[in-house]
Amino acid sequence: MEHILPLSVEKLTEGRSYTMDSTGMSGSEIRIYEDRVLKIEKASGGETDLPDMLRFLEGKLPAPRLLACEEQDGFRYLLMTRIPGEMTCTEKWMDHSEELLKLIAEAFRMLWQVEISDCPRYLGPEVVLKRARYYVEHDLFDPSGCDPATFGPGGFASPMELLEWLETHVPPMDPVFSHGDFCMPNLLIRNGKISGFIDLGMSGVADRYHDVALMHRSLAYNFSGWYGGKVYPDFDADRLFEYMGIRPDREKLRYYKLLDELF
Repeated sequence: MEHILPLSVEKLTEGRSYTMDSTGMSGSEIRIYEDRVLKIEKASGGETDLPDMLRFLEGKLPAPRLLACEEQDGFRYLLMTRIPGEMTCTEKWMDHSEELLKLIAEAFRMLWQVEISDCPRYLGPEVVLKRARYYVEHDLFDPSGCDPATFGPGGFASPMELLEWLETHVPPMDPVFSHGDFCMPNLLIRNGKISGFIDLGMSGVADRYHDVALMHRSLAYNFSGWYGGKVYPDFDADRLFEYMGIRPDREKLRYYKLLDELF
């Protein structure tokens, strides 16, 4: 649809050419300018999550800086600075997986060094489960993007059965600053170094394994050709843990991957 931009946003984008980004899965309209990004999404009322988080992260992480935020005619318009760099899911970086895994491990350390005592958003499992229950009970759950093994033979019989399992198997909380959607397209690299984190709308305080699980799955999916790209049969996503210097908690990995299936 054609959007009439709010005046404050129009002034900051007028005369600038842009391209449309179709990489993400958020359903928002994303306009990519040379040095800024405009995200247009349906407003659900009282939304302050991403603007608040971008303000909070200034000086703490290389993340977009908020330039304008307006609501108009049922839509929210978020104008941010553009982080230069390449997504880690480009073939260039996937062809050099060992260097890529080193950078991803470094990105985790950067995220976990953010002080969380004054973070404006908490996204522990109890908060996320409440939203998941709303989705399931109001038929908002879309199974099309789920792993085929999640439901059916050997898996859960229904989204409600999965939800109830998640509600009764909540693991102990290990709070850190979480990206919230830490997958390969949301980490950018430039000149061999991390240039920034993008798509931070679900960031906040969450369990350490929320991000670990999503990145581990993102690596496995991308390197196996899940999204239609090149297949790397010898790649093992578990190599990430060696670069992170951790022994993975397999139960937490599974829990947070299954929790994400409901969104």
